[in-house]
Amino acid sequence: MTTDQNHQVIFSQPGVAIVEPRPMPSPGPTELLIRTRTSLISPGTERAFFLGLPNTTQRYPQPAGYCNVGEVVAYGSEVNGWQVGDRVASKGHHAAYLLEEAATCQPIPSELGDEEAAFFNLAAIALQGVRKARIELGEPVAVLGAGLIGLLALQLARLQGALPTISIDPDANRLAYARQSGADILLAAGDDLLPQLARQVEGDGAAVVIEATGHPDAILTALEIARPLGRVVLLGSTRGETDHVNFYRDVHKKGLTLIGAHNSIRPQHESSSGFWSAYDDQRVALQLLARARLNVQPYITHRFAWSDAPAAYELLRSWTSSALGLILDWSTSP
Repeated sequence: MTTDQNHQVIFSQPGVAIVEPRPMPSPGPTELLIRTRTSLISPGTERAFFLGLPNTTQRYPQPAGYCNVGEVVAYGSEVNGWQVGDRVASKGHHAAYLLEEAATCQPIPSELGDEEAAFFNLAAIALQGVRKARIELGEPVAVLGAGLIGLLALQLARLQGALPTISIDPDANRLAYARQSGADILLAAGDDLLPQLARQVEGDGAAVVIEATGHPDAILTALEIARPLGRVVLLGSTRGETDHVNFYRDVHKKGLTLIGAHNSIRPQHESSSGFWSAYDDQRVALQLLARARLNVQPYITHRFAWSDAPAAYELLRSWTSSALGLILDWSTSP
């Protein structure tokens, strides 16, 4: 049974996550009141904000989470198209009850389970990076990093026509997930990466490199393994500065195109070729998940009751490679 009280996960200070009581919200004219069923922790971004890493706001306290699946329990007077009991995906925080603008929320296909649906927003974030790469059928695409965003980008690049798809990560466990995700080639990150890659693709590197780690040093690797006239997509949010970039050698002389693919660089309303709105990409992501074009079930590695959310963030603190999809279950009382 669900709790009839509201609680929310908060980062109260760097490295401290708490669950605290919150007032029960009431919907405004254009809002949905949502009771959360499950939510997904984004292990890269939420860990960064939890710990106050570089290129985060570092303002506390702050609410956590942006991958929420729930059901409508009430709605405002101007809302159309929604009914009480409808399942809804939103960018809402980790909270038992929350308010979201109805126009930003997505209905969940009936054949899609709650836990899989919770990946909709991370899939949409990966999708906008893959779109910006403008992959052509048959181009070799290398994805640096086999975390959630990297694995999703790998699957989406494959759908886009990448051939072969190459997953690069230093961790064997993460590469095993990449194999499950359909990677054609698995490479362990190391000093001889470019010769390894060149042998596999019969060329001077990958046509497209998607950097999905957010590690500053990985930028250098991405520039190195991209072939002349290739594209490098900076999908991961880099946490720090990259030293020793020789732009003449690494970018200018190779004729590379660098593509910043932060999720905020989107059209607000109307989608266009290669640049879709967040709403449209989220809708596509849910359809891909519902039609089994994207498989996220293997990525669910841990489940926590919502009241145990602090333990989930403690697991992320150590950056354990076995932790990928961390699900919070909001269906039970504390």
